[in-house]
Amino acid sequence: MAQSPFVTIRRDLHQIPELGFKEHKTQEYILQYIHTLPKERLEVKTWKTGVLVKVKGKTGQRTIGYRADMDGLPIEEQTGVPFRSSRPGMMHACGHDVHMSIALGVLTHFVHHPIDPDLLFLFQPAEEGPGGAEPMIASEEMKEWMPDEIYALHVAPEYPAGTIATKPGLLFANTSELFIDLTGKGGHAAFPHETKDMVVAAAHLITQLQTVVSRNVNPLDSAVVTIGKLTGGTVQNIIAETARIEGTIRTLSAESMQKVKKRIEALVQGIEIGFECTAAIDYGCNYYQVDNDPAVTERFISFMKSQEDIELVVCKEAMTGEDFGYMLKEIPGLMFWLGVGSDYGLHHAKMNPDEKAIEVGIQAVSKYFQSLSF
Repeated sequence: MAQSPFVTIRRDLHQIPELGFKEHKTQEYILQYIHTLPKERLEVKTWKTGVLVKVKGKTGQRTIGYRADMDGLPIEEQTGVPFRSSRPGMMHACGHDVHMSIALGVLTHFVHHPIDPDLLFLFQPAEEGPGGAEPMIASEEMKEWMPDEIYALHVAPEYPAGTIATKPGLLFANTSELFIDLTGKGGHAAFPHETKDMVVAAAHLITQLQTVVSRNVNPLDSAVVTIGKLTGGTVQNIIAETARIEGTIRTLSAESMQKVKKRIEALVQGIEIGFECTAAIDYGCNYYQVDNDPAVTERFISFMKSQEDIELVVCKEAMTGEDFGYMLKEIPGLMFWLGVGSDYGLHHAKMNPDEKAIEVGIQAVSKYFQSLSF
C-alpha cells in the first residue's frame, strides 16, 4: 500500500523544525506545495514567517477559518526514526508537523471539491513562543480575510490514533511564563556576614511560591505555579550574588491569573526586604484561555458522533496552553484534540505520533466543513 502523500509531507516537515518566527524553510516548503495546486480558486499571502491561503467557495458568502501552527521546540530528538530532525537541538515534539500536514490535506481536498463558503487556512508561526496568534489576527492581512468561524486541532498522545476529543467552553488554560531575577552581594564563603546570599533568598522564595495555589486560590478554582529551573552562583566556595528562578503559571480563569501574579509580586517584595536584595519579574509569554464557542462546539460534537468511523470523546479541560485562544477570543469556533497514540507525551524527546491519525484528521475536518456548505 502506497504511503499517503500527507504522511510524506509530515515526515519532510519533521526533519526541518524551526523556532518561533524563524520558520523560513517551513514557510518555503508550504508555499512550494501550494504552488503545485490548481490556482483558479486560490489566493495566497504571507505574514512574517506564516502563510494565509484562501480557497474560494462557490458563493463566498461566509468564510470558515482553519489554523495550523508551524514551529518546533528546542529539544534534542530521541525517537530514532529514519526521518528524525536534521537540526541538532530542535524537534517537532508538539505535533505541529502533523497539524500542518492535515491542514494541507484539507486544503487540497477543497481546491478540488469546492463548497459554498470560502475557506481560509492559516499557517501560524511561533505558537510555542513568543506567540504568533495574537499579532497574526491583528494583522492587516488577517483583517482583510477575517473568517466568520475558526477551527484548529491539537494532537493528543494519550488518546488512540484518530480519536477526537473536545468540549464546549473552556478547553485549555490561561498560561504565563515566570522569570524572577534576584541580585544581592557576592563574596567569600568564609565571610557570609559581608554578603547577601541569593541562593538562600531563592530557596526561601521558591518555598513561598508553593503557598500561592494552596493558600491564595479558591479551592474550587484551579491553578498551577511550577518552578522548573533555578540557577545561581559560580563555584562552591563563593556566595552567590545572583539567582534566577524560571517557571510557569496556569489558571482556568483570566481573573485567577491576575490574582496569582499579584500574590507572586507581593512575595517577591517581601524577599527584597527580608534579604536586602533587588528583584525583577518578567512574565514572558502569556496565552489567553482556549474557550470553545458552545453553539459551534455542540454542532461539531453532534456531527462527529454521527460519523461511524469517528470515536468522539467529550473530555475535560486541561492546564495546557495554546495561543489559539486569542483567535477564539475574537472569532467563534473551537479547538479539538486528535489522538495520535504515542507512548511519550507532548514536548518529550521521544514523542512519536501514530501517522494513521493524519488521514483521520483530514477526512474528519473535510467532512465537517462539507456539512457547513449552506
